Amino acid sequence: MIEKPRGTRDFLPEETSRRRAVEKKMRDTAERWGYAEIKTPTFEHLELFTLKSGEGIINEIYAFEDKGGRMLALRPEITAPVIRVYIHEMQNRQKPLRLYYFDNCFRYERPQKGRFREFWQFGVELIGGRRDLASFEMIALSVDILRAIGLDDFDLHLGDIFLLKRSITRGNSGLDEEKQRKIFRLIDKKDYNTLNTFLKDEKINGEDLFALLDLKDLSDLGDIEKIFDPDEKDEIEDIQRVLDLLSTYDIHPRLDFSIARGLDYYNGIVFEIYSHGLGAQKQICGGGEYELIELFGGKPESTRGFALGFDRIMEIVKESERDEKKILVVATEECRKDAITLSKELRKRFVVETDLMGRNLKAQLAYANSVGINFAVIVGRKEIEDNRFTLKNLASGEQVYLTLDELIETLGKD
Repeated sequence: MIEKPRGTRDFLPEETSRRRAVEKKMRDTAERWGYAEIKTPTFEHLELFTLKSGEGIINEIYAFEDKGGRMLALRPEITAPVIRVYIHEMQNRQKPLRLYYFDNCFRYERPQKGRFREFWQFGVELIGGRRDLASFEMIALSVDILRAIGLDDFDLHLGDIFLLKRSITRGNSGLDEEKQRKIFRLIDKKDYNTLNTFLKDEKINGEDLFALLDLKDLSDLGDIEKIFDPDEKDEIEDIQRVLDLLSTYDIHPRLDFSIARGLDYYNGIVFEIYSHGLGAQKQICGGGEYELIELFGGKPESTRGFALGFDRIMEIVKESERDEKKILVVATEECRKDAITLSKELRKRFVVETDLMGRNLKAQLAYANSVGINFAVIVGRKEIEDNRFTLKNLASGEQVYLTLDELIETLGKD
């Protein structure tokens, strides 16, 4: 027997229904904010991802040479493809551009709880907009989506890559990029003991960096305001404006300047969201301001976005299957054609099945109970003669005898 590839999953109908219900709420929320869906290919030229993340990413993704000798890759994420589309097709459109996506991505990594080689992302990209207003919208939308699917037990952390970079480069002239990356990797891992040792060994002044990392509330700024230059104070004012706007949505992030995600292309306010129900793999959302358009050959434009880890979210979301009413039209053998005609009418409004196994009435009702169907509509000779139908609530056992209009009205009630 051939098994599924390692790091992939099959979704049976019940789980697929649950996932679709959550996906729909995410889509509906994004669209209510004015975002439109964008679709990109499952594979792209490998260079699209090495330009963004460096050659090292090749070991982490599915990269291959096609029959024409072109180096391609299954997409490990969707931000870079969206920016490619923007540069080629959408640069001259009115700003801001509000785009969202939901698709599968691929990474070649060791499978573990919450991490798979094929996984799904729901993400948003916002191209254009004033910094504070656009950053507010990104963060508020991400929280709005989580609230829409019933998640409210999470922590939102807000940081700033610009300030983080400046805190280590100011006063440390000649600090090369490799050392900077080493510092930021240690920050991202929260390995401050090793960081402190590295700074001492390399004779790097980390006073401003640790002052920033210790900052948890903007009210503490007065104690370390002397470390900020005028342009850095402007950045702090932007953060203050974003926090003020978020308060209108009852969103109160924790300041966390240890967020060091994607430092090669992130350039300003960043944020991450952590769930309390996932253990070590607790991050369910990450995003912020980034610079990719110029890197890919486009004209400079303010950009920001976020991605939600759909698979991790599905581990904790309490969403049940779609709450549509499911109906089985039950018929005797002589009335099967009448049942099919009735089903055609009911399917305009409801989920409707008919018997395909040639079962008798009792067996049809037993089947309906076994697969979670809510209602049975019974069609027999008497019903056809009276032009009425027996509606049976399979949960309560209650039965009523109704005309077609009464049947539709009754089934349409909450």
